[in-house]
Amino acid sequence: MTNTFTTTDGAQIFFKDWGAGRPVVFSHGWPLSADAWDEQARLVAEHGYRAVAHDRRGHGRSTQTWDGNTMDRYADDLGELIEHLDLRDAVLVGHSTGGGEVVRYLARHGSGRVAKAVLLGAVPPVMVKSETNPGGTPMAVFDGIRAGVAADRSQFYWELSEAFYGFDRPDAIVSEGARRAFWRLGMQVGARAAYECVAQFSETDFTEDLKGIDVPVLVAHGDDDQIVPLHASAMQSAALLENATLRVYPGAPHGLYGEFRTAFEADLLAFLAR
Repeated sequence: MTNTFTTTDGAQIFFKDWGAGRPVVFSHGWPLSADAWDEQARLVAEHGYRAVAHDRRGHGRSTQTWDGNTMDRYADDLGELIEHLDLRDAVLVGHSTGGGEVVRYLARHGSGRVAKAVLLGAVPPVMVKSETNPGGTPMAVFDGIRAGVAADRSQFYWELSEAFYGFDRPDAIVSEGARRAFWRLGMQVGARAAYECVAQFSETDFTEDLKGIDVPVLVAHGDDDQIVPLHASAMQSAALLENATLRVYPGAPHGLYGEFRTAFEADLLAFLAR
């Protein structure tokens, strides 16, 4: 089943709704769409859960809005989706930027409809380097991402896919299909949304949001993540959360692929079953 709903500010949000049972709601990373979660959505639906995955505004099949490309609005869109479907006792699963979306949703809307959450390769607490975050990524890196998106986003996404999946490592088994799929999803993102989202995933500070989360959270991250480095993200998030389980995957990249995908999916099913 596929569907759309209209947000309070008039954006149409596309979502998938597969299976029946306890809802598992997936939030995708940048610059992707709900399709990035297809294998995991199918997996949980086949194991007796209801899988829901949406395209963030500006991404995939959702409206390419000019305004509203902010983390707060992303979180509110997620909240409106959850209310639209009247989801309760849900498990929220966010990858990369989607992890930030999940954390900000819990901060803005509370955990009344949520039982637990999963942060996979997620951007919190904050990515950009500053005086208060000396281990972060320099702003010049994010300026470079914006420049790449503005100048030749097609080539930029193709090149980004290599580090995203760790295919640039000497012992990597490269999947050109995975790279092509990443490029295809990236090219479906509106140019303004893709550009503006960079500041949202890199500069948003989720520190206080994390401190206020009162549900169990699985924090999962590869230790060879070249996009969202482990020690500046998952390690800090797990320390800030009230009830966190940290799972680090040796040698794993940012994108779910190969042995990393297999290990995460097993951990996801085990976490859902608790």
